[in-house]
Amino acid sequence: MEAPAAPHNAGDLELTVTSPDQMRELGRRLAKLLRAGDLVMLSGELGAGKTTLTRGLGEGLGVRGAVTSPTFVIARVHPSLGDGPPLVHVDAYRLAGGLDEMEDLDLDVSLPESVIVVEWGEGKVEELTEERLQLVIHRAVGDTTDEVRHVTVTGLGERWGSVDLSVLSA
Repeated sequence: MEAPAAPHNAGDLELTVTSPDQMRELGRRLAKLLRAGDLVMLSGELGAGKTTLTRGLGEGLGVRGAVTSPTFVIARVHPSLGDGPPLVHVDAYRLAGGLDEMEDLDLDVSLPESVIVVEWGEGKVEELTEERLQLVIHRAVGDTTDEVRHVTVTGLGERWGSVDLSVLSA
């Protein structure tokens, strides 16, 4: 059996974000690139800004409800207030079982009509689709009040091959 072809990588974009407001704005800009069927994986240390970015994304998509960390409910659906796709916000931090536990969430059913954002999804959601946007947020670790974040944005698959990610750095 042949190994599956590696997903096409559209290239990485490196961004520097210096405040929570800028992280929210990055989410709002990112929302303009997203459409139903998109999967966005967010990675980074606790406190890196994953939920802050998702809050801005929800604002940009025009969804109902306050976007907060779904750590204890695992997944939260935010319906669109207009004609856009709903936002499904997943926190996979507590899911140790990988794809088996993720399957219980039926994300594959929601994916075609939703934008799905998964925090802590590494090793858990890659099998949903080869076409995804991955954002890795790096921050200084330890006892620091440093607000600077370095964000690496990687578009994987054909869907992202023709998307100009540089608009995120505007």
